Amino acid sequence: MKMRHLLRASASALVLSAIMSTAAFAQDEPAAADDGVNTVDTIVVTVNKREQNLQDVPATVTALSGELMQDAGVKDIKDLQILTPGLTVTSTSNETVTTARIRGVGTVGDNPGLESSVGIVIDGVYRPRNGVSFGDLGELQRIEVLKGPQGTLFGKNTSAGVINILTAEPEFEFGGNAELTFGEYGTRGGSVSVTGPIFGDNVAGRIFFAKRERDGFLNVKTGDGPRTSDEDVNQDFWTIRGQILATPSDDLSIRMIADYTERDEMCCLATQLQVGDAANSRAAFVNQVQPGGIATDEKVFNRTAYGNRSTRQFIQDKGFSAQVDWDVLDGVALTSITAVRNWRAETGQDSDFTAADLVYRPDDGTNYVEFGQFSQELRANGEAGPVNWLVGAFYASEDLDSRSRLNYGTDYYAYFDTRVLGGVPGLLGLTPAAIHQAGNGSDDRYAQTDETFALFTDNTWSITEAWKLTAGLRYSWSDKSLTTQYSTTGASCDQAEAAYLTLVGLAGAPTAQAIVGGLCLNAENNDFDALGKFTQKRSEEELTGTIKLAWNINDDIMTYASYARGYKSGGFNLDRSGITCPYPGRSVKGPAGLACINGSLLTPLDFQANKDTSFDGEKADSYELGIKTKWLGNSLLLNATAFYQKYTDFQLNTFVGTAFIVESIPELTSQGIDADFLWFTPLDGLTFQGGVTWAQTKFGEFTAADLKDPSKFNGLFRLPGATAPFAPRWSASLATSYEKDIGEALVFKGNVSLKYTSDYNTGSDLHPVKEQEAFTLVNARVGIGSQDGLWTVELYANNLFDKDYTQVAFNGPFQVDTSNPYLKAPDDAISTYDAFLGAPRVVGVTLRSKF
Repeated sequence: MKMRHLLRASASALVLSAIMSTAAFAQDEPAAADDGVNTVDTIVVTVNKREQNLQDVPATVTALSGELMQDAGVKDIKDLQILTPGLTVTSTSNETVTTARIRGVGTVGDNPGLESSVGIVIDGVYRPRNGVSFGDLGELQRIEVLKGPQGTLFGKNTSAGVINILTAEPEFEFGGNAELTFGEYGTRGGSVSVTGPIFGDNVAGRIFFAKRERDGFLNVKTGDGPRTSDEDVNQDFWTIRGQILATPSDDLSIRMIADYTERDEMCCLATQLQVGDAANSRAAFVNQVQPGGIATDEKVFNRTAYGNRSTRQFIQDKGFSAQVDWDVLDGVALTSITAVRNWRAETGQDSDFTAADLVYRPDDGTNYVEFGQFSQELRANGEAGPVNWLVGAFYASEDLDSRSRLNYGTDYYAYFDTRVLGGVPGLLGLTPAAIHQAGNGSDDRYAQTDETFALFTDNTWSITEAWKLTAGLRYSWSDKSLTTQYSTTGASCDQAEAAYLTLVGLAGAPTAQAIVGGLCLNAENNDFDALGKFTQKRSEEELTGTIKLAWNINDDIMTYASYARGYKSGGFNLDRSGITCPYPGRSVKGPAGLACINGSLLTPLDFQANKDTSFDGEKADSYELGIKTKWLGNSLLLNATAFYQKYTDFQLNTFVGTAFIVESIPELTSQGIDADFLWFTPLDGLTFQGGVTWAQTKFGEFTAADLKDPSKFNGLFRLPGATAPFAPRWSASLATSYEKDIGEALVFKGNVSLKYTSDYNTGSDLHPVKEQEAFTLVNARVGIGSQDGLWTVELYANNLFDKDYTQVAFNGPFQVDTSNPYLKAPDDAISTYDAFLGAPRVVGVTLRSKF
């Protein structure tokens, strides 16, 4: 079945190729472009780590110019998705938890132990997580979105693709730009940049500074908690980037970049997507302990959130890089990129997303994640006869330091023990003085080191003028070490396990297991403390690479076939992982298979701490058949690619309502067609750019026995054979830009950008309530200014038609009944499901000056 779909897609691409070939041979010779006229031939990309024309690269690449991104209002990678078919970018509990997906493939970013399937590279420097790259990107030269595995030149953690960002370089002619923006929701901000010579014709500099603020998108009902802010999802950050470009000789250039960003914001509460209406619903319990503590009308897009604790996030991102390009010999170039970066996020959270004081993460700086990174890349490239060659080496060292705190609030016992568990803990003598005291909870520390070394080569052999063969290979070695120490206060698990048999006699085994399970949630189980301070290690060696055969049918048409191998490294779950023993379907030791052995103690039910939190690396094999064409005197670009991608041990991170579980899914496939176009129309100043992605991204069939931990299957039972989350079947983008002189002094500029996305599920467990219906987002901008650019006034609207949509839907924390492992699906009549929303319409004005 999979091969039949691939053959159909391949046949479609071949038919398209034949039709285009016939038409191309029939058209006149393309006229040479006049000076100053944009043509397809002017589009240069560096996806192969050397400059090439886009149409000469046998790969699927969406190239976006800095001018287009300014016209479309793109300032960060989330904005980027409106211009890129097949790209989805979402954020969840704070803006650092940002996840990019290409063709429906990506990694949920809530767990810092998981690296991304989509690599982010800024000015040649790899960023370790998507959220680390989230911020104002400043002045952009272009962005290149590479689709499919990119393991040869970009290495590990690029199994789904790469977003390659290139910022504007210093110039030797003095100039500058300034911008002020005002809009709805209190939007205000601006930026200024200056570039020019520092020492004659040999040293130039550029400095960029931006400050942006915005009121929150959510109104907050705070209840009786310490929170004072009545809004959330606001914006308040500033960033500075300085560069120096030195050219001591024609053969040598040195580019140094230093940047610093600071964010101090309130983000991100969620709204209630669906609330159970049973008398014993979790929402009813919340409102009993805190009247008006949660919405029950399910008007999710009223943008009213509930939270009594702070969601303050304080983020610092800073770094320095130096790139040296040296033409050491005639036709041989050497490139060195050295970088040092540090990123730290201190995040508070109202972890139950209600105005009741259930659980929270403190905002005093003691709940944080920090990355320190050093990287060095050295490569050489040149030509030897018909071979264009490249060889290189890469080294990176990453230190990850994290402290994860989850505290009980003042209402936790009254909500969870008295109501959710029916008051049973109190009957067992587990009173508020004994367990779940306010301010207690889990306090876990993680220190991870990761060293990576790689050797790589990528070579293109021009067999003839028409045929080119590209072969690339990369050997990667990595070594990870994680030291963990858990701390639990207000624990309840040991006491609950001891009462298990008593509860069985009173209420039966299923009820007893549900109650004990509720008192043995990971954050409540001091078995984790007994592990002490322990270390886990893992090493990986991988060979990745690619082989591509390209055929230039004529000057305007190129077809290619390719195979690529990519991978994402394995690692460790930076969250507590428990084992329930015995468990339905689990093979265990003990009398009649009904008990587990915990040391020398035989217990009828044991919720154990899992010391092994490791997961395997993710592998990707990709096949593509593509065509790239130029039309109408090189003014029109039409490209199409049929692809088939197979992932093994796909890393899935799923929130089940009380914890994140990480599991490797045996197989995930993504197949379909990508198409892109760019047209510099005959009407001077009018340009169209866009594309369409049709992708079928599905999990393979699997059972509980196929998982490393079979007990996790209950949270994933909808996945076998199903369409993956965040994998719309259709995705299409279109950007229209128009510029026209008005008389001899003024110029008009306009842009409309839209993105259509078909329906898809936004939950990692594929619960039906988390389905997002098809929607279209539209951004628009019109402006008028002087022809010399000294002043421009623009009106803009992001999400012009105020489309309501959900970024991510999830189980309400401690508000979905997952305590009984005998039941696959929670009872929706008593459960609550929440959602992180997309941004509403924002209308404003921008003033620009170019000098």
